[in-house]
Amino acid sequence: MTFNKADIKFAFFDIDDTLYVKNKNYVPESAISAIRKLKQNGIILAIATGRTRCEFPDQINQLIEQENIELIISTNGQCVEYQGQIIEKQNIAEDKITALVKLFEQHHIEYAFVAHEALRVSNITPNLREALDPITTNYSVDKLYYQGHGIQQLLGFYDHSQDDLMNNSDQLNGLKIIRWHKHAVDILNAESSKARGIARALSFLGYSMNNAIAFGDGLNDLEMLNEVAIGVAMGNAHPELKAQTRYRAEHIENDGIYRFLVDNGLID
Repeated sequence: MTFNKADIKFAFFDIDDTLYVKNKNYVPESAISAIRKLKQNGIILAIATGRTRCEFPDQINQLIEQENIELIISTNGQCVEYQGQIIEKQNIAEDKITALVKLFEQHHIEYAFVAHEALRVSNITPNLREALDPITTNYSVDKLYYQGHGIQQLLGFYDHSQDDLMNNSDQLNGLKIIRWHKHAVDILNAESSKARGIARALSFLGYSMNNAIAFGDGLNDLEMLNEVAIGVAMGNAHPELKAQTRYRAEHIENDGIYRFLVDNGLID
């Protein structure tokens, strides 16, 4: 390793399949132990997730409360929260949402509005439920929710057969798409990412990306893992993520976080 351990002041963790085993609904004990040891070593703990705050699993909310995790980057960096206060919230312009909704309706694509305080969907279908229910069932139908509410992200529920249609649509100008399920994608402002949210938070606190380690497993973690001092892809990470990041951990269910931190001298 070429990093200086003394420079690391913050540790950022993705939630799903990095810190939390999504399909089994638990946080590995080894990950909890690793977090506590980091905290004992003076490292500030943080969450960096694609989820909006209202979608966090109960186990993660309990961990945040028990371990006093005060820094939360949610909705793929669109929302930055410290000590319960919103430092920054990046909304998608309402006219862009209107155009995108028209495109979705034209091609019979279901969609969702992601806000800090709520998740609303256009309709409830089997494909939508297959993608969304493992994350949260706390949603309801409201096609007009974006009117009068700040929306940080949209979800589109379509498979790979419609990728070209969406990727080449004029309505996507200024926006970007990140696929996270065979039936679902995130849609957010093109300049937004977890890395941007982390950089904003660290600047607010008087630090830089050189002072952070981060763990992730999905394509929405790419910028984050490449811009912090130590970006670690989990053993169960998406192959494209592992191919484009420098550091590797073991599988989440093989004590990946804990073993990486021990092996590299960040905890005992």
